[in-house]
Amino acid sequence: MQHSVSPVGYVRSCFKEKFAIPRQPHLAPAARGVLELVPPFDSGEAVAGLEQVSHVWLLFLFHQALEEKPRLKVRPPRLGGNQSIGVFATRSTHRPNGIGQSVVKLDKVEAGRLWLSGIDLLDGTPILDIKPYVPYADRQDGALNAIADAPPALIPVDWAPEALAQAHEHGSRLAQPLVELVEQCLAQDPRPAYQKPEPGRRYGARFWDVDVRWHYPEPGRIRVLAIEPG
Repeated sequence: MQHSVSPVGYVRSCFKEKFAIPRQPHLAPAARGVLELVPPFDSGEAVAGLEQVSHVWLLFLFHQALEEKPRLKVRPPRLGGNQSIGVFATRSTHRPNGIGQSVVKLDKVEAGRLWLSGIDLLDGTPILDIKPYVPYADRQDGALNAIADAPPALIPVDWAPEALAQAHEHGSRLAQPLVELVEQCLAQDPRPAYQKPEPGRRYGARFWDVDVRWHYPEPGRIRVLAIEPG
């Protein structure tokens, strides 16, 4: 039996490419976006009452990771990218039906738009459904996950002076906490765990409409080199 689903909206996100997106929601509170609803859900009726809710579950489609052949085992970054476990034991983007879920902070509700933060969603992500977070039911104090039992360890991030000035300038122009966004995302070390970066190698990612450039002057430390208009 097959079922078809249609998006209720699309996310306009600070993340313009997959690289450097946090691997879970809320790891970067400064990551913001707007969920733009499509007809008939773009009327005020569909979101009436949602202003009483602080967080929502988003069911979405990994639209840039869809695969015809399902994977039974994957190599999650949390395990260094070199150990395979069952796909249902992970939150890998390689899902049998391409479906993901994130709980995100709901900052503002408008007819046709939801303003979000703490997101881990790529720009243009199709949203399949929205559900309110219910603390007494969704929070399980005795829950256990031995694979991911704590947040990932953070690494220090420092700035070249000119890069920090550029970040403040573009953050003011965008009216977004760009410095905090860059620091929160890069502190999680977005490079593949199996990759050993050389000091001369440069990395980059697009946040909002700027390109962020950085390198690893030594293992376990990032230095932001430039914030350039895209």
